[in-house]
Amino acid sequence: MATRVIIVRHGQSSYNAQKRIQGRTDYSVLTEKGIQDAQTLGNTLSLLPIDGIYCSPLQRAKQTAEIIQNCFSEPPNLLPTEQLLEIDLPLWEKLPKQEVKEKFPTEYACWKERPHEFKMVLSSEEENREHFPVLSLYEQVEDFWKNLLSQHQNQTILIVAHNGVNRCLIMNAVGIPPSHYHSIQQSNCGINILNFTGAWGDPVQLESLNQTSHLGIPIPPPRSDNNRLRLLLVRHGETQWNRESRFQGIRDIPLNENGKAQGQKAADFLKDIPLNFGVSSPLLRPKETAEIILQYHPEITLDLQPQLQEICHGLWEGKLETEIENDFPGLLQQWKDAPETVQMPEGENLQQVWDRAIACWQELVKKYSDLNDSAIGIVVAHDAINKVILCYLLGLEPANFWNIKQGNGGVSVIDYPNGIDSSPVLQAINLTTHLGSGVLDKTAAGAL
Repeated sequence: MATRVIIVRHGQSSYNAQKRIQGRTDYSVLTEKGIQDAQTLGNTLSLLPIDGIYCSPLQRAKQTAEIIQNCFSEPPNLLPTEQLLEIDLPLWEKLPKQEVKEKFPTEYACWKERPHEFKMVLSSEEENREHFPVLSLYEQVEDFWKNLLSQHQNQTILIVAHNGVNRCLIMNAVGIPPSHYHSIQQSNCGINILNFTGAWGDPVQLESLNQTSHLGIPIPPPRSDNNRLRLLLVRHGETQWNRESRFQGIRDIPLNENGKAQGQKAADFLKDIPLNFGVSSPLLRPKETAEIILQYHPEITLDLQPQLQEICHGLWEGKLETEIENDFPGLLQQWKDAPETVQMPEGENLQQVWDRAIACWQELVKKYSDLNDSAIGIVVAHDAINKVILCYLLGLEPANFWNIKQGNGGVSVIDYPNGIDSSPVLQAINLTTHLGSGVLDKTAAGAL
């Protein structure tokens, strides 16, 4: 990792509480809850070595940043910048969201369903101008990234900003298209972590999205009270081969003791969630993890799905990286640089894994959308399987495989507000705080 960037949203504001559109208006201020949550967030982040803080100049973000800054024994420098201003919605600012829905039904539908096409026509004495809020914000944050990365190599930087600009920061860095603007959630004082490997244009890893456990909220709530389907996508606990960075693939390796402990921590983390179903890859390591989680839900019969088993590494399985390089010179580096181009010797390629995993996922969404009015379930699988599912949901391609991190025992939260007929919302990705390592994912890194 060359540069770690931690992105947080400001605390609850008066306009948040009133359910008004904020945009770039600066009338909205932190509520008492917003101030308290910012303090809690600051106490959490003060345990990390932060080299600098950037924030939006709008007061709800700037005040949050100042509260966080004051939590450090040696406060990092704070730099407000207009490159972190919130999305510009001039015709809607200050209005209640419900009034916007009623007064601008066609435009609001476009905003929610096709945000990359959404536009406002701004009139002046000289001309009418078309303004595309999401596309403009997407371009704005790219300029910010280029400036930031040129100045902060090998540092940890904190960004304190807003719902919309945070989404675009994450999307632009990872390569998620503007059409998926509403696909990722940003809770007040939620934490996101990006790992940049070098300068702008070099690979970026989304380590985690929208952590809220530091606020006493284990997983973010749905956007609406009548959410139709919630899927908790879990990676299995650690195995000895994970610990050794030995390629597993479809070898049926069981959990080690740490993996069983991670499964138990995931079980405790999710025990109070009213689960309706459980799905797993049939291989031992996810199956054991799922069974540990479901100990608190004995009424659920585990649904084993062969299409969710790990990528078959063929002749790589059982080997360390040094052994693979010796036997197949250059192929391992190709797997790291362009995974979509690699055919595993006597195994699978990434497109084959993508096709079977996504087909299975879609079948699960269809099946459990029809279960009852509101269903919640776990899907326990593997590193590669979870990565391709999350890439697919974010509008990414097999080439983006390494942009998403999945830690052993990590939990991702996906909502389908109206079941199979709605676009998914990624409420959180790779939550690992329940494993006891703080906000950073410190699970074993290495082979799949």
